[in-house]
Amino acid sequence: MIFARFRVQCRPERTEEMAAAIAAVEAPSRKLPGVIHFDTARSVTDPHSFVVLEVFEDREALDRQNAQSEVAEVLRLVGDGALTSDYEWAFWEGDRAE
Repeated sequence: MIFARFRVQCRPERTEEMAAAIAAVEAPSRKLPGVIHFDTARSVTDPHSFVVLEVFEDREALDRQNAQSEVAEVLRLVGDGALTSDYEWAFWEGDRAE
């Protein structure tokens, strides 16, 4: 399994735009083969911060999810100056027992 964490800190004036883009990724991602878990969260202490937590069966499932047009829109916003700092993207392999 592959576990992934994606975090962004948005500019206040771009937060709702990013919130909509991230929300648009959820439903199609959950329907993809090999996606075990896909959740997004907005910080309760900082309304401009979002975290996406994902679990995939394998690298192919991760690649399928990242190839979606909805993900491309999130990355477009990242590249278009919607963030106050670089995004955080981490992933690691493991199994359910770890």
